[in-house]
Amino acid sequence: METRQIQAIAYIENDFKQKFGIPRQSGRANSVMSKIVFYTQYKDLDAFRGLEQFSHLWLIFDFSLSHTNTFTPLVRPPRLGGNKKVGVFASRSPFRPNSLGLSSVKIEQIVLDQKDSPYIIVSGADLMDKTPIFDIKPYIPQADCHPDAKGSYSDSEWSHKLNIEFSDDLKRNIPTDKLQGLIECLQDDPRPSYQNDDRVYGMSYGDYNVNFIVKDDIVLVEDIQKVNNPNK
Repeated sequence: METRQIQAIAYIENDFKQKFGIPRQSGRANSVMSKIVFYTQYKDLDAFRGLEQFSHLWLIFDFSLSHTNTFTPLVRPPRLGGNKKVGVFASRSPFRPNSLGLSSVKIEQIVLDQKDSPYIIVSGADLMDKTPIFDIKPYIPQADCHPDAKGSYSDSEWSHKLNIEFSDDLKRNIPTDKLQGLIECLQDDPRPSYQNDDRVYGMSYGDYNVNFIVKDDIVLVEDIQKVNNPNK
């Protein structure tokens, strides 16, 4: 059977400028907004007809920083401590034969009448800024939701959340519309599971650098500084 070369139809814009700090799965930080920007040849309004009748989307995307020419059959999921191996097909690892990712997001707004439209605002994405998107598909609850499904090692980790502590003065260093999204990302514990010490971690979030430590399942935010971006 003949194979076909696929190409990106869009890319995402959001506050995740680096891999560290991105939620481990979609829907873990629902206050974080992302913009799906389509390339010119896919901006035909007809392609979006009827999309407003759905609430969620599947994004099929490229793990663009994880390309490899070597097939790795075993991987180490972070939530298993970074030491236990499972088969790559039993994981969501980005190091896959074709580097394809799948993410479920909520449609917040479909914009059809602005300068760079059409574009879609979504919440809950777990993609890094500028990640290429190969396709979008509507989420159909009757087919895509399986309440009795088993999630293996992810079942025990889904409810895992850290507590957050930082001063009101530090909270004022970041815009109000960004604050809750940052809190949800920190609650998701960005650290590798095999690291459980008092080191200071630095996380990039939008135009800000956030420094924090974790003690007894509590994230202590130590500093938030705005980054000077000469391109803005």
